[in-house]
Amino acid sequence: MIKAILVDDEPLALEVLETYIQQIPNITLVAKCENAFQANEALKNNNIDLMFLDIQMPQLSGIDFLKTLANPPAVIFTTAYPDYAVEGFELNAVDYLLKPISLERFLKAVNKVSEKIQAKKSDHEDVAPEEQEDYIFVKADKKFVKVHFDDILYIEGLKDYVIIRHETGRIITLQTMKSLEERLPENKFRRIHRSYIVNIRKMSAIVGNMVELMEGGKLKQLPVGKNYKDELLDLVNDNKL
Repeated sequence: MIKAILVDDEPLALEVLETYIQQIPNITLVAKCENAFQANEALKNNNIDLMFLDIQMPQLSGIDFLKTLANPPAVIFTTAYPDYAVEGFELNAVDYLLKPISLERFLKAVNKVSEKIQAKKSDHEDVAPEEQEDYIFVKADKKFVKVHFDDILYIEGLKDYVIIRHETGRIITLQTMKSLEERLPENKFRRIHRSYIVNIRKMSAIVGNMVELMEGGKLKQLPVGKNYKDELLDLVNDNKL
């Protein structure tokens, strides 16, 4: 499932693109943003695969906003002005849609993104198991601490910090949830809320909108956000737990 956000200061443009997304089964809309600042928050708090980005926006243009991102998702520019096409592609945009955007042209652009994501996934799967590390280093208390994936219970986000809860305590490190999530193997961890990432193997149950696990010999419940519940249930239905 491709997780997407829309960024456009025109309400009608957002409405049209949202209608198109609703007709494509492999895309889920995570957020609609009216400016670059809202989009920045959405990217920080979610693992976004695709951003539909308008170019002409007040305060900060789509092109200037994209230049500020260290690890941007796939980008499809949407604009009424063809003059920016060259600069858009120089920023590695997947496609460039001119308004008014037809459903056919929209679908063609989305298919390009799907192919790009699938190719990236195939490259990742081709890595030999012995080359995939089972740990990461995080900076905490003025040193780099080695954290084994199997020791992690869950990860909690707190503004610009994350708290890694493990079997014997916790580690607090200065970074965003999104940056840490990108370093974690997808087959072991799942984001269930804007503030929580859980070790799949430590989950004991899903009850309503809560995930249950054991922490320090006691039952711990973590909330499941509405934008993450469908993907979590897909994981259960696929018998991957």
